[in-house]
Amino acid sequence: MRSYSKYRQPWRSLLQVRQPALLGSLLLVCAPTLYIHAQTTTPENLALQMQQLTEAMNRTQAQLERTQQQMEGMRHQLTALQQQIAAAEAGSTPPLAAEQPAEDLATEVDSLREQQSILKSQVATQEQTKVESESKYPVKLSGLVLLNGFVNTRKVDIPSTPTLALEGGGSTGASVRQTLLGIDARGPHLYGARSHADLRMDFDGGPSPGSTSAAAGTYNGNIGQLRLRTAHAALDWDHTEAFFSLDRPIINPNQPSSLNAIAIPPLAWSGNLWSWNPQVGLTHDLSFSNVPRLRLQAALIDVTDPPVLYSASTSAAVSLSSTAERSRWPGVETRFAILSSDKENGAQLGFGGFFAPHRTASGTTFDSWAGTLDYRQPLPARLEFAGSFYRGQALGGLGGGAYKTFGYRPDLDNPGDFYFRAFENVGGWAQLKERAGERIEFNAAFGIDSVPAGQLRPFAGGPASYYQNLARNRTFTGNVIYSPSAYLLFSLEYRRLESSPVNAPTAASNIIGLAAGYKF
Repeated sequence: MRSYSKYRQPWRSLLQVRQPALLGSLLLVCAPTLYIHAQTTTPENLALQMQQLTEAMNRTQAQLERTQQQMEGMRHQLTALQQQIAAAEAGSTPPLAAEQPAEDLATEVDSLREQQSILKSQVATQEQTKVESESKYPVKLSGLVLLNGFVNTRKVDIPSTPTLALEGGGSTGASVRQTLLGIDARGPHLYGARSHADLRMDFDGGPSPGSTSAAAGTYNGNIGQLRLRTAHAALDWDHTEAFFSLDRPIINPNQPSSLNAIAIPPLAWSGNLWSWNPQVGLTHDLSFSNVPRLRLQAALIDVTDPPVLYSASTSAAVSLSSTAERSRWPGVETRFAILSSDKENGAQLGFGGFFAPHRTASGTTFDSWAGTLDYRQPLPARLEFAGSFYRGQALGGLGGGAYKTFGYRPDLDNPGDFYFRAFENVGGWAQLKERAGERIEFNAAFGIDSVPAGQLRPFAGGPASYYQNLARNRTFTGNVIYSPSAYLLFSLEYRRLESSPVNAPTAASNIIGLAAGYKF
């Protein structure tokens, strides 16, 4: 009987020779990728990693081409062996002995194809590790797609983002204008400091000047313009940070928690000095052994005017300067605080001060100032108590003063002259938070902002001047925020607004809000 071992021998020798070479090639291809993933991406080795990534991708592509060539060679050998098997079968050779090597080779080819597909997928993943920027440094895009439903039992100033209660009927609706977009970037080292920047935007911007396409109740009324909220750029050393920003003042570092008050932060105009103003400043931390850290902060600030000072009849082509800008001097704010070792959730106690000169269009000068106290204290049972308090004058540009900084009225006895006064202001807020678990938290908060009625009453206007007549604004709120995963957020919130004009009864509205968000 004829032996068929000579037909199997080439397969064995081929596999013996090719298998180590193929395994070595695959290890050589995968090693750079594994090495890159094993490194920690930090600003220090980012340039080196980018160079290594480029070299690794080039080597991977070359290895893929060599693997393809090897597969082509094996395919030719497979054809030759199949021809030999066919010739053997023509000479009455039993086919089973020759079919087994062909099946083994086909399996090996399929395995190589699978490995090639995996390598291509890894290369594609490496190409998508960052959003490319002009500077070639990493940029991260993030956001929160947010749907808010609301029920207002009485009339409010803005149905979807209320801050003031009025006399009248309620409203019910939904909005997606509080959706957020964020961009975070990290750059090179400069003077031994790490550089970074970020900005946040939403869709709660108003209609274009003079436009009526976004009138309330129309389809376009639910489509807001993209609006810049906050922005930061900073150089960070180990204990010092130099920054410029568009954000709330440094004298109010804490913020209440809410998913239903995003476009206008929670407790706004009710004790939370929230308004976003351009600032440039410096932060320095002093550390002492066995003693909490001491933080020193100082900044220059360009203070805006409260929104009601802008006239609706002003031409859209005219951009008015603020009363602070007319003074030709920036505002100044300072803060020093005692901090625990936990920067994010630890205890802190801070004291701040603010001063800014102002000048009206008629030439009258006045000053705004404030003294502040802020605190955050972790408590047992996963509780946290936080808040802020202020006392000052003409704080409408920071989000206080009941929507105003000053009042004036004509002097009837002296035509052309008028009475003027910058209003004093006192307010603050407090919140109790309980983190019941990793995915759920409960919050209860109260805020108040008040102008002395005796100062305001001589300058009160008619019923339509509800912002100018407001002497006190209070907000009570409670919510639960639930996050079943890292990307989903749900919230139920109750809020009560109580707004007290100086010349009319207090108006109140109960607000029930539902929120559903998806983070990306």
